[in-house]
This record gives sequence, C-alpha cells and structure tokens, in this order.
Amino acid sequence: MAFSKDNLKGFVLALLSSFFIGSSFIIKKKGLRRAAAASGVRAGVGGFTYLLEPLWWVGMAIMIVGEVANFVAYAFAPAVLVTPLGALSIIVSAVLAHFILHEKLPQLGILGCVMCIAGSIIIVIHAPQESPITSVQEIWSLATQPAFLLYVASVIVLVFILIFHFAPRCGNTNALVFIGICSLMGSLSVMSVKALGTSLKLTFEGKNQLLYPDTWFFMLVVAICVIMQMNYLNKESQMMLQALDTFNTAVVSPIYYVMFTSLTILASVIMFKDWDGQTAASIISEICGFVVVLSGTILLHTTKDFERSPSFRGGYSSLTPGLSPITPTLSTRLCSGNGELLKHDQDVPSEDFCRQEMY
Repeated sequence: MAFSKDNLKGFVLALLSSFFIGSSFIIKKKGLRRAAAASGVRAGVGGFTYLLEPLWWVGMAIMIVGEVANFVAYAFAPAVLVTPLGALSIIVSAVLAHFILHEKLPQLGILGCVMCIAGSIIIVIHAPQESPITSVQEIWSLATQPAFLLYVASVIVLVFILIFHFAPRCGNTNALVFIGICSLMGSLSVMSVKALGTSLKLTFEGKNQLLYPDTWFFMLVVAICVIMQMNYLNKESQMMLQALDTFNTAVVSPIYYVMFTSLTILASVIMFKDWDGQTAASIISEICGFVVVLSGTILLHTTKDFERSPSFRGGYSSLTPGLSPITPTLSTRLCSGNGELLKHDQDVPSEDFCRQEMY
C-alpha cells in the first residue's frame, strides 16, 4: 500500500514524539540525581529540591514538546498507525539509560527493543490511509453514527461500574480497576483529540472550524477525559504502594499498554472506519505487528525486573520497610502512559511519570 503524505507526516510526528518523550525521562532523571546530590534528599522520600533544578525543567519542556507532536500526529494519520508507535519511547528510554545513566541493557532487553522496532515496521507498512475530511461536521457525523454511539455508551457504563461498584470494593487491591478506567477513558480522549486536531488543521489551512460548536464540544470532551485519567492515574500510583506484592510487575504494565492501545484502535476502527477498504491480509498483519510490539514490551519489562542490582533493592528496602524490593517498578510503570518504559529509580517522584493516557 502506498504511503500517503498525511500518513508520512503523522508517522514522522509519532516518531519525534516517542524520541522526545523517551529522552525527557532520562533528562529529568539526571536532574533528579543532580538535585539529590546537592541537597542530600531524594525526591522519592519527599525531597522537592528537584523543582529548582534547571535540568529537570528542560526534561519537562521536552516531554511537553513530545506530547504536542503526538497530538498533531493524530490530525494527519489514523490512530491504528499512531497509537502503537508510542511503544517506541521504550526503546529511546532503554538505550539512552544504557549509555547516559549507565543502566545495563541486558541481551533480552536488546531483543525486546528489536521486537518493538520490527512490530512497528509491520504496522507502518500495512497501516490504512487516512480518509480525507473537509470539515468538523463530517467528524460529527462519524461520531454520531449508531455503532460509535453504542461504543461510547458501553464505555460510559463500564466506567461508571468500575468507579462506583468495583473501585470502592477492590480498587486498593486490584490494579485492573484503575487500569480499566484510564484505558476506557483514554480511547474516547484519543478520538476527541483526533477530531480536535483535525479541526485545528483545517482551521490553519484557511477553513475556520472554530465557528462550529462541534469543535468546542470535542475540546470539552478532551478536557473531561484528561482530568479523569489524571485523577485515576494518581490514585493508581498511590494504591500500588499498598499492594505491590499482589501483582506481577512484568505483566501489569504491558496489560495497561495492550488495553489502552486495543481500545483506542477499536474506537478508531468504529468511528473513522480505518479498516474499510483494507484486505484481510493487511488487517491481520497490523494485528500481528501489534502483538510483536507487545511481546517486546513484556520482554523489556521482564528483563528490567530481573536485572536490577541487589544494592538498589537493598537501598529501597531500607527506605521503605515492609514493602517488597520490587515496589518502585509498578507505580512508575503504570503512570507511564502508552506503554513507555520508565527507569525504576526511587529518585523519581511518581507524579513525574503520570502522563495522561490520551495518546
């Protein structure tokens, strides 16, 4: 299938987003280490001197640039192409940590990186073309078609069940409750982001879409979804510190990635009909590419669990008695969003990694 200009723009923006977001974690971690060395108090145990460290703010600014690039990517390319490519920030973080932070990247970790790259290439090769849209009213007609309204209603019902039934009963012991809330809301936020991004793109092209209430409605949906996701990502990170020994850290984060990405792709296929006109072989190839990326993500997380040094584990145990040595990993990973691999160091406050799962 020929690669259209819009798909190419979206692909390049998604790659740049992964690079910026992945590298931002390394830069922020360098800033955190520098602040801890200067003050003697680490961020993981309540220190806030990192807020005075310029390097940390440089990392934050780079991450914002990455998020903006990801936002714009959805205006040019289908979510089926853009969303899975978010896992490439795993590779950026892992490779930069190996060379800059001197954190060992084991052979299985290298294999995981290769699998993520190979799966992404498969997805890119077989990605569908972006259907041309000339106004936000066309997007509104897509958003109000019966099939997508049924999906939206199902998401809202499931989110309410998770929030009001399961969260009070088992939210503090079952990670999947908050993962489910963030993933479900994330799929709707991505659709709204894509609709809003497309509207802004048309506006910059000279077709003012800000005159239509539909554009402002999509903007409102984005804001609501992001606020809810940030709220439950924060609750999720706090809950993990209480029940980390219940969960397999090498599995939960990939579950988060696969739930969010799968639901986003499903929503995009329903609303924007991404797979219409594609052959069964192309669709199967995209799914296989996604499975390969997921496998690489699992492999990277697994190797990080088993390759961490005993000195690190002992150090954290002394800071947080009563918690398992593997405690830092899960809370940071589940706040990473879109499957990004974060470095498991207690220097890093969990809120630094709680990126909204709208992308």
